[in-house]
Amino acid sequence: MILYFSATGNSQYVAERIAKETKDEIVSLNLLMKQNKQDDLISETKPFVFVCPTYAWRLPRVVEEYIRKTTFKGSHKAYFVLTYGGETASASNQVKKLCQYKGWDLQGYAQVKMPDNYLLLFPGVDKATAKEINKKAEPLINQILVDIHNGNHFSSMDEKGVVSQLKSGLINGIFYRFLVNAKGFHIEETKCVSCGKCAELCPLNNIILTDGKPLWGNHCTHCMACLHRCPTEAIEYKKKTQSKPRYFFDSK
Repeated sequence: MILYFSATGNSQYVAERIAKETKDEIVSLNLLMKQNKQDDLISETKPFVFVCPTYAWRLPRVVEEYIRKTTFKGSHKAYFVLTYGGETASASNQVKKLCQYKGWDLQGYAQVKMPDNYLLLFPGVDKATAKEINKKAEPLINQILVDIHNGNHFSSMDEKGVVSQLKSGLINGIFYRFLVNAKGFHIEETKCVSCGKCAELCPLNNIILTDGKPLWGNHCTHCMACLHRCPTEAIEYKKKTQSKPRYFFDSK
């Protein structure tokens, strides 16, 4: 079973490639979270494969929390593939701890560099640059899906040292405590066409429409799906995202 969490398409693309190669079932964690489903997930013979982005140098907390709360039956083997824009620091340590908690045999851990979507801190990438980054990722993606298909063990190297551990540990906690909230999201009234796509995409149901306009609640994970995938680019975060390029994975 391939399970993915994806806001702007990077992890979804990798997951779909793996599912096509392995002919395995693919499941959107975004949808499971949105529907508030906690049903047991069963993969009798094939390992569980998790594909998700890296948030502040580790698994997104909503993904880790979902995995911890959910019962997984059948296989006790797992693969983790993390997409990232900047670096993953010591994210593998968190993955190993999670596997220990779930009683899983970690078969493989990989990290794939793809375009960064976190416009609150970074400038973003134009379409040409994004296409080039994704092109460079293809050989590694191909190797990963072949290894998973063949049941091979593999492990990418995270950064070592105290600084990396601090990034994935203490600094990650500070990041979530002080930066991850929805208070800065707003719309440019003249651009919003009341299509409701932002509310549809939000995996945490944190956006409601009032008179056709989005209002953000207090349960946000900063996935940036609403901002990047607004068809009219009407959504901004304070003044940090103005004039920055929006991104969604395009395989063409």
